[in-house]
Amino acid sequence: MGLSTLNRLLLVKGLRAFADGYVSLLLPLYLTALGMSAFQVGVIAAATLLGSGLLSLAVGMQAYRFRYRNLLLAAAVSMIATGVGFATLSEFWPLLVIAAVGTLNPSSGDVSVFLPLEHALLSQLARDEDRTAVFARYSLIGALVAAVGALFAGMPDLLADALRIDRFAAWRAMFALYALIGVAAALIYRGLPQAIAGTHEAAAPLRNSRKRVFTLAALFSLDAFGGGFVVQSLVALWLFQKFQLSPLVAGTIFFWTGVLSALSQLAAVHVAKRFGLVNTMVFTHLPANVFLVLVPFMPTLGWAIALLLARSALSQMDVPTRSSYVMAVVPPEERAAAASVTSVPRSLASALSPMLAGHLLGASGFGWPLVLAGGLKIVYDLLLLAMFRSVKPPEEG
Repeated sequence: MGLSTLNRLLLVKGLRAFADGYVSLLLPLYLTALGMSAFQVGVIAAATLLGSGLLSLAVGMQAYRFRYRNLLLAAAVSMIATGVGFATLSEFWPLLVIAAVGTLNPSSGDVSVFLPLEHALLSQLARDEDRTAVFARYSLIGALVAAVGALFAGMPDLLADALRIDRFAAWRAMFALYALIGVAAALIYRGLPQAIAGTHEAAAPLRNSRKRVFTLAALFSLDAFGGGFVVQSLVALWLFQKFQLSPLVAGTIFFWTGVLSALSQLAAVHVAKRFGLVNTMVFTHLPANVFLVLVPFMPTLGWAIALLLARSALSQMDVPTRSSYVMAVVPPEERAAAASVTSVPRSLASALSPMLAGHLLGASGFGWPLVLAGGLKIVYDLLLLAMFRSVKPPEEG
């Protein structure tokens, strides 16, 4: 018996999350080994987010004209090319171009062109009362497998020591594995029905919900700009610099932060049913951002890890609820465009902050990017609550 459409989407989500989990940790080490500065690492991280954002915006706004299956296959091909490029090239400028046009993800969350397409499909597969649970399952799988991927980031060092091979060569092989995962994603997407969604004859991709979606996008831009200071690659770089951690230790830390994030996304379904989507998004995000601000002030690695873990237990509860909320407050025919316009800020707005974070990390080891990120995200939380508390999804009446 073949896989259902939902299971295919979840399986690819897991594969991509695994790849993102280890790449986000190995990327700063790999680029540093190539002779790049902290600022150049930040520039490449910014390029990945900017490129993903622009491509996601273009695809999301025009997705109703095409079959989603074909667009997802094209995204998988881009993933293959990205892995091959990073595995074979060494110079800053070629890698910058590949980062901008490819699918590489320096963060712990999904910011790629896959996202708006998969969100639109998921919203069609679920009833209103089940939609948050479906998005939570999607996010849960991504977070759990990304955590395993983070733990896997230590594997190249272990193999290099055991087999007496060059550590850099082992890191490079991980990008070849990234390309192979893209091949697997393409094979799974091939099994999607040819006629699946994406053929709406709408006059415009966004019409009735334009004002609401643009307002949400502006708020998400603020949150994303703050989040860009703490993409996983740069948090890992700060930990490498301040505490001289090995990839294996850093991978273990991010494994547990990923596990806690995944469990919190599962809990988000029950919390949202009791308190509502917007309240769940805001009142779990606020304390998480306070913890983030406090991390650089901790005197020891143990205290810093404790706050990072506490933050992870709360910070991602807004992921499935946010996705569900956006899909709930727009008409079905506008969901692909809405998913794109509201998710793109996670790439576009956050594309500026990694460069600033890289500069700050190059100038000081204190951890100013974490303080700035937490402060900006707190402002976002308060604005979201003030502007959308009264806008209810259908299941909340």
